[in-house]
Amino acid sequence: MARILVIDDESQVRKLVRYVLEPEGYEIVEAFDGDDGLQLFLQAPVDLVITDLFMPNKDGLVVIQELRRISPRIKIITITAGLGDDCARAHELGAARTLVKPLNMEELRDTVREILRPPHAPAG
Repeated sequence: MARILVIDDESQVRKLVRYVLEPEGYEIVEAFDGDDGLQLFLQAPVDLVITDLFMPNKDGLVVIQELRRISPRIKIITITAGLGDDCARAHELGAARTLVKPLNMEELRDTVREILRPPHAPAG
């Protein structure tokens, strides 16, 4: 099954993502900020990155730019507590979707399934 890197400075968000996605068979790797997340990605690439937009050290926009430089086809979902210009910029940089905190568990699960579905697989 797919490996997912979750980058968020809030441990509760990382735990929620793990709680929702591990039972679906996904392997979850956690990082507490952008620097840590990029290091983990370089050590062992993943199939999907879920990153917060607002974090200390490296924010989500910088993370997206660096991920795209390293791996242009990496799939990215952003999560944020608020919508605005940063969300639009994240999509311009290549984020597939943005989910708003507090995360809806069903929306998270469905979005991850959709993003990771093979191109010609039927919708489930």
